[in-house]
Amino acid sequence: MFISAAYAATEEAAHGSMFTDPAFWVAVAFILFFALIVYLKVPGKLLSQLDARADRIRNELEEAKRLREEAQALYAEYQRKAEEAQQEAENIVAHAKEESARLAEKMRADLEASLERRKAQAEQKIAQAEQQAIDEVRNRAVDIASAAAASILREEMKGDAGQALIDNAISGIGKHLH
Repeated sequence: MFISAAYAATEEAAHGSMFTDPAFWVAVAFILFFALIVYLKVPGKLLSQLDARADRIRNELEEAKRLREEAQALYAEYQRKAEEAQQEAENIVAHAKEESARLAEKMRADLEASLERRKAQAEQKIAQAEQQAIDEVRNRAVDIASAAAASILREEMKGDAGQALIDNAISGIGKHLH
C-alpha cells in the first residue's frame, strides 16, 4: 500500500500537486494512524492484554489439571474404600457363616446331650417303676401269704395258746419279708 501511495505521489509530481490527490491523503492518514497507535503504545497494551489473557488461560488450565488430579486421587481413594468395604463385607459374611455353623453344631450337640439326658431319665423312671411294681407285687404276695398262713394256722390251732403263737409268727413274717 505504501508502494502504491509512493507511486501515486511520483505521478502527481509529474502531473501536478500531490496535496490534491486523495491517495496522498489516504497514505498520510494511514501513516499517522500507525504513528498514533505506536505513540499511544497500543501494541504494548494489546500484547500485555494478550499476555494477561494467556496467563489467565494458563492458570485456568493448571487449576483444571490440579482439580483433575485431585478428582482422580479422590476417585482412587473411593475405589480403594469401596474395595475395602467389599472385603470387609465378605469377611463379615464369612464370619457369620462360620459362626452360624458353629452355633448349629453346638445346638446339635446340646440337643443330642439333652436327648441322652431325657433317655437316661426315662430309663431311670422305668427302672424305678419296675422296682416299685416288683416291690408292690412282693408286698402283696407277702400279705397274701401271711393271710393264707394265718388262715391255715387258725384253722389248725385253736385256742388261746395257738392264737398267741399265730399272732407272734404273723408279725415276725412281715418283718422278715420286707
